[in-house]
Amino acid sequence: MLERRPKNGEIYRHFKGGLYRIETIAVHTETGEELVVYQALYGDFKMYARPLAMFVSETDRGKYLDAGQRYRFERVETETAGAASAPEREPVPAAEGNGTRTADGSGRETVHPKLMEFLDADRMEDKYNILVSMRDCVTDTMINTMAVVLDVVIPEGELAERYDQLKICIRTKQRYEIERP
Repeated sequence: MLERRPKNGEIYRHFKGGLYRIETIAVHTETGEELVVYQALYGDFKMYARPLAMFVSETDRGKYLDAGQRYRFERVETETAGAASAPEREPVPAAEGNGTRTADGSGRETVHPKLMEFLDADRMEDKYNILVSMRDCVTDTMINTMAVVLDVVIPEGELAERYDQLKICIRTKQRYEIERP
């Protein structure tokens, strides 16, 4: 279990597809059991706690026959800005998941740094500017992830059209965003 122990700030994908950021490992005050505290990177960004043993456990194949990954939660590696610029690490669209796969043949799934920046942005104006900067590297998978985070539906279709629809959604949300101190 120690080799799969999550660390603060790491991003994990649940076998059902959602992305989560590890906040900390907590200790239950009564039982001493270790709990993973993590936050959803979509929807209303809820915080969750789950026993460490359950977090690192294998997916129940008897209950979830179509589960696409071995473990309940699997770490998703984030690219560093320097690694993303190297030709052998240039991102290519992922067949599944919420990021991109590296072209170096490693098979490790990574999350594009611009997508992570989008997920971390607090204001709609910031999200819009990040999306505009992603025009040349955005993929359908990225649009799907961003749409889930914004709680909007972007219908399937041409990539450029979906990109424009997402921009319109963000601009609309931006008009109604209230500045909080």
